[in-house]
Amino acid sequence: MRSLNRRSFLRGSFAFGAGAAAVGRVPRLGAIPASRQVTPMIVTSHENATGQRAVAEAWQILASGGSALDAVERGANVIEADPEDTSVGYGGLPNQDGVVQLDASIMDGRTYSAGSVASLENIMHPSSVARLVMERTDHVMLVGPGALAFAKSFGFPEENLLTERAREIWVRWRESHSSSDDWGPPEHLAGRVSDGGDVESQHGTTNVLAVDANGDIAGITTTSGMAWKIPGRVGDSPIVGAGLYVDNAVGAAGATGRGEDVIKSCASYFVVMRMRDGRTPQEACEDAIEMIVERYRAVGLDFVPAEKFVAINKAGAYGCAWMGIEGSPRMSVRNGEGLSTYEGTAHHPPAR
Repeated sequence: MRSLNRRSFLRGSFAFGAGAAAVGRVPRLGAIPASRQVTPMIVTSHENATGQRAVAEAWQILASGGSALDAVERGANVIEADPEDTSVGYGGLPNQDGVVQLDASIMDGRTYSAGSVASLENIMHPSSVARLVMERTDHVMLVGPGALAFAKSFGFPEENLLTERAREIWVRWRESHSSSDDWGPPEHLAGRVSDGGDVESQHGTTNVLAVDANGDIAGITTTSGMAWKIPGRVGDSPIVGAGLYVDNAVGAAGATGRGEDVIKSCASYFVVMRMRDGRTPQEACEDAIEMIVERYRAVGLDFVPAEKFVAINKAGAYGCAWMGIEGSPRMSVRNGEGLSTYEGTAHHPPAR
């Protein structure tokens, strides 16, 4: 007989002590010298104020001896509830019909379990629904109306996720309907180039990765997906091995950006396997970028998609890198040394 892990559905809130952690900038290299290795720790690909608040609230769980799994869920929930974030949860940009469809995945390194949801409508916290898929079923993924019915059966309220800001952006896109939609050949064959900088055409996501005091690792990737996507489109975020992967003996990795390339390359799995081979999280993220670029070069295309990778390892090191986007990638980090913003590396910026 299968034994179910039961957990309380309603979770207490965790206060955010803004004065408890000093915000700083850490060195560019992701590897932490052995004498300064710190666990527990938590990171998110979001470097903005919401990302900083997310890891600070999640740290309250880790600092009190709580699990990495609870910490990443709490951090993801903070970001999903931010109405100003147009790439995740409430306020996420909709599909071409004006409907917000969310994707999310979660993975627990301690139990080698995973859960995900895709094309989920009207539920603010897809990451929490993904956790229930992982813990309360023997499936990994639920999609569409089935995922919605599942969420409602556990008491998640339906709510309108389309904020006025997101609706106005969608209306402007609809009125100028042109080459910015997703009909036609794949991006790498159509000659379209994204610089990742236009909020009205972004395809962002967030990753939250953590290791707790027991050395157990967990991760979440959550997103509203590519703006103006064809209804029903599913990106890499809910696909284990693509948008997220966790190995409790090694570390965790997540991806944001144009998910089609991440799906084809199983990029998060690749990052973790590179770390298993001895690469630092920073080096492994850079390896994933070169791997994807080389795949296109191998078929005669000089194509660089807009992707970002973040990673942590069991020792408390971390890294991030992106391609096809201007500037340098950053992420939020909280560990025993405080709250900080980490700057990673940029490879193959967009052609001009």
